[in-house]
Amino acid sequence: MKKIGLVGGISWVSTMDYYRLVNEGINKKLGGLNSAELLIYSLNFGEVQSKTWEGAYDLLLGACKALKNGGADAIALGANTAHLYLDELKSEINLPFIDIICETAKCIEDSGLKKVGLLGTKFTMEKDFYREQLEKSGIEVLIPPHPETRAYIQQVLKEELGIGEVKRSRPRFLQIANELIDQGAEGVILGCTEIPLLICQHDVSFPVFDTTKIHAEAIVEYAVNTI
Repeated sequence: MKKIGLVGGISWVSTMDYYRLVNEGINKKLGGLNSAELLIYSLNFGEVQSKTWEGAYDLLLGACKALKNGGADAIALGANTAHLYLDELKSEINLPFIDIICETAKCIEDSGLKKVGLLGTKFTMEKDFYREQLEKSGIEVLIPPHPETRAYIQQVLKEELGIGEVKRSRPRFLQIANELIDQGAEGVILGCTEIPLLICQHDVSFPVFDTTKIHAEAIVEYAVNTI
């Protein structure tokens, strides 16, 4: 089994889900008492936020270096937005990275969908890195068109879900997701690893792509099947 280094703490809430999903997946594959060989470097999410994602590269790089030094065979960044720096981290660390955007694109391709909505942090929704990777796979991406809607999503992710609180946001998030469907999306990417706290497939009639689950499944496959 390969040893996976997970950069977590972005936030700790979704990192718990990663830990559970990866270990459950390994045990399902191998049975018995088998569990994941997993190193976790949990960043201080408050420090990430104070630096903002635009200033967070050094924090991510330091975490990846620590995981490499700890013996990780591959690295997974436990946040969609962190993939903003994927290419730079790859060149610095020289280890395989399990790419959440690439794995999500594969799932969308397998579903046969060509146009999807994207919910995530403002960086994930507004920067080019996420959309461009999906477009390489022939997938058109829609985001909530109004800046105030994107700001609302950001506020909930930062002030509620990032500390594990689920308040009254679910109806509004479901409304936003349905608005993307009304605009022509055939499904919706839950492009922040905390959003599955609010929305799951049972809540809606259209396909949703839970990036935390997709990424965890890819980590399991890499750990078990990579020679």
